[in-house]
Amino acid sequence: MSVETRSGLIHTRYGRFSGGASDQVEVVEVDTGAVRVLILPTRGMSIWELDSVGHRFGWQSPVTGPVHPSQVPLFEPSGLGWLEGFDELLVRCGLESNGAPENDAHGNLLYPLHGRIGNLPASSLSIEFDEASGRLELIGEVLESRLFFKRLRLRSRIRFQAGSPDIELLDDVTNDLSKPTTIQLLYHINLGAPVLGEGAVLEAPVETLAPKDALSASEIDQWNQFGSPEEGYAERVYFAKLRSDESQLTSAMLRAAEGNLGFAVSFHTGGLPRFVLWKNTAAESDGYVTGIEPATNYPNQRSYEDKQGRVVELDAGQTKSFRVTLHPLTNAEAVAEMSKRITDIQGEHQPDIHSTPRPGWSPGA
Repeated sequence: MSVETRSGLIHTRYGRFSGGASDQVEVVEVDTGAVRVLILPTRGMSIWELDSVGHRFGWQSPVTGPVHPSQVPLFEPSGLGWLEGFDELLVRCGLESNGAPENDAHGNLLYPLHGRIGNLPASSLSIEFDEASGRLELIGEVLESRLFFKRLRLRSRIRFQAGSPDIELLDDVTNDLSKPTTIQLLYHINLGAPVLGEGAVLEAPVETLAPKDALSASEIDQWNQFGSPEEGYAERVYFAKLRSDESQLTSAMLRAAEGNLGFAVSFHTGGLPRFVLWKNTAAESDGYVTGIEPATNYPNQRSYEDKQGRVVELDAGQTKSFRVTLHPLTNAEAVAEMSKRITDIQGEHQPDIHSTPRPGWSPGA
């Protein structure tokens, strides 16, 4: 389908994968003329990958996807089954929990890694567009529910503008039951080459930052710097709170070494007050990738985050909104403009960088 607007054409296509682990995975392609995006309604409205002006943004996962949720053993005993379907540029983690796996006192799995929402299919899908403004929205609803326990509804509007490379995610989460509940949400945004590479840097207006664990602390002096692929590299994770402007909007950017390519995320800290950097600069065949992750909380076990008050409370029928914008940056001017925005938000405030895990942020600190 092609939509002609005053700002230019937007093209959309719908299809399904056939064969293998991807069989019957729905995919929607949206092309604004400045960016081409592949969205997976079958996988929680995740964004699989995108390209802009000839540059592909995403990463090369050892997992060959997209993987149909029926092939992902979320509740296998280790709680790590989520990793068998992980290869997207952007996947949501939540909604009941979004962090590490957690078991009860008898060893039964309570919460699998990163939750269920990224492996649940959209129950409805529609497109709305406005010819005058050049805006198009892909709208999907995803239900995470269990009789007697929960009914959480994610309504995701992915917004595009003709001629623009930016992608807006306008997500609303509603508690459909008659009793209060709590949720967690994290946007796992994953980048490999060509943005990630030797000399790449993460720019962010940091208020406070701390390593997750002792291994991450060993590289605190280079927490935002990236090397080339390294065989045997073990992940490092850094927890942060970012500064924001008067509208509670902040941005973070992965900038390529040459400064002519980057990828940024902007988000509202009112709904997403926490930020996570995941560094996994392993060998290319093992998944050379970094994650820049706005979140409601840090991805520790849910019970720990609950004790720290880092869960979102939803009354019966209540809806909470979350806003994220993705910015593929394909020239030096766009990278410099985003860098200036981040610098302006940082202002004269020096970041508070902790050299060891921070009590209340990391268990056992």
